[in-house]
Amino acid sequence: MAVRLHHGEDDLAENHDINVTPFIDVMLVLLIIFMVAAPLATVDMPVDLPTSTAPRQPRPDRPIFLTLKSDLSLALGDTAVTREGLAAALDAATGADKDKRVFVRAARTVDYGALMEAMNALRAAGYLKVALVGLEAGDAK
Repeated sequence: MAVRLHHGEDDLAENHDINVTPFIDVMLVLLIIFMVAAPLATVDMPVDLPTSTAPRQPRPDRPIFLTLKSDLSLALGDTAVTREGLAAALDAATGADKDKRVFVRAARTVDYGALMEAMNALRAAGYLKVALVGLEAGDAK
């Protein structure tokens, strides 16, 4: 018994459809990878931050220090300022130059929320260039 498989055409017809099966497979694998990796990217544990080991940066001629004391009072340089008068005191100290860098230093006992309030007050006053001052690793006690 013989079966004839040849239908008379020697050329194969071109298929113009895109095979999306491999594309879908790759997308599903990437989806699984991101579903597994996303929870690992978030940190929700308390952190005890170490001292800074960054190299010392050159200091400006007349730096502007904003100090947050342990009793949560503010001082600009050596002068005590209120939170309401901070913007006016900064404008007087910098000559209203909002591009000057303000060095923020805080006592070790100041909590993070109080430090963020001081930084928010700086941002509200228009001073966006802020540097945090800390002890160098060799100076930490």
